[in-house]
Amino acid sequence: MSYLELKNIGKKYGEKQVLKDINIDIEKGEFICLLGPSGCGKTTLLRIIAGLEDRNEGQVFLDGKDITKLPPDKRGFGIVFQSYALFPNMTAAKNIAFALKQKKLSNSEIEKKVEEVLSIVGLKEEGNKYPREMSGGQQQRIAIARAIALEPKFLLLDEPMSALDAKVRTKLRTDIRRLQKEFKITTIMVTHDQEEAMTMADRIAVLNGGDIMQIGTPQEVYETPKNLFTAKFIGETNCIEKDKEVYTVRPEFVQVSKDSSKELNGEILNVEFRGSFVRVEIAPIKDSKNSLILSDIPIKEWINLNIKEQDKVHFSFNDNHYLKYEISKGA
Repeated sequence: MSYLELKNIGKKYGEKQVLKDINIDIEKGEFICLLGPSGCGKTTLLRIIAGLEDRNEGQVFLDGKDITKLPPDKRGFGIVFQSYALFPNMTAAKNIAFALKQKKLSNSEIEKKVEEVLSIVGLKEEGNKYPREMSGGQQQRIAIARAIALEPKFLLLDEPMSALDAKVRTKLRTDIRRLQKEFKITTIMVTHDQEEAMTMADRIAVLNGGDIMQIGTPQEVYETPKNLFTAKFIGETNCIEKDKEVYTVRPEFVQVSKDSSKELNGEILNVEFRGSFVRVEIAPIKDSKNSLILSDIPIKEWINLNIKEQDKVHFSFNDNHYLKYEISKGA
C-alpha cells in the first residue's frame, strides 16, 4: 500500500473539467513534482491534497486512511506557498514560533525548536530580522523552516521559488532537496519549471488539460516520453513529420558536419553559445515542410567544426535516437 493514494480525482469549475480521473500513488519519503503548463490543473490538485479545495469525484488516502473530507488542519501537512505568507510584523523566529504555539508546546520547547530549524535552513543568525530585512531567498527558507518545525507527515510546495532570481533558485532547490532527503519528508511540489522538476524530483507527474500524461523518473520522462505532448513539453526536441507520423529527436543527438563527401542537406541559420555547448538552428534545404532542426554541439567538438551562420552542412541522427508518434494522437 502506498503512503498517499489519489483515486479517480475529478474536479469541475462550473462546466469546465479541470481534473480528469487522476490516479497517483506516492511512497513514503518520495519527492514528487507536478509539472505542466499554466492551467493544466497542477495547483488545483495540490490544493485538493492539502484539503484547501474539495474535489467533485474520487478519494484521497493517507497511510490507508480516507482523508478526503478531513479539514486541512487535521491532515498534518506542511504547506509552503509562492508568496511566503510570513507575518510582516513578526521576526523570523516569531513567525516560526507562531505555528508551534498552535500545537500548545511549552515556551522552552518552542525556543529549542525555533533554534533547531533556523540552523537547519542556514539562518541561525537571522532569527531577529523582520521579513522586510531579508532577501526573497531568506524569506522562503523561513517559510520552509516554519513548515518543517511542525514535523509534518507531508510537505506541499506550491511553486516556492518562482518569485526568486535564477541564482537564488538554484541554491534554494539544492537546500530543499537536501532537507527533504535528510528528514525523509514525503514531498509534493508544483512547478512549471522543468529544470526544478528534473533536478529535484524522484518522479515527475506531467499534466496537461487536467490529465496525467505520464508519471516517471526524470530520466524516463525525458528519454522515453509516452506521448507527443510529453516529448515536446519536456526539454527541447525536434519534430519531423512524415506521412501520418511524427519523429522526435533530441538536439544532443543531431550530428552536424561539413564533410564534403556527404550531402549538404541543411543551412546554419543561427548559432547560440550556451557555455558547455553551442546550439545551432539548421534549415533543411530540401524538406521545407519541416521546421528548423536544433543541434546541441559540445563546445570541444564545436571548436574543431569551423561552422558559422549561412554555412551549408550535413545533419543526421541515428535510428536508435528517435521516437515515433502518430499525428492523430498528438499533444
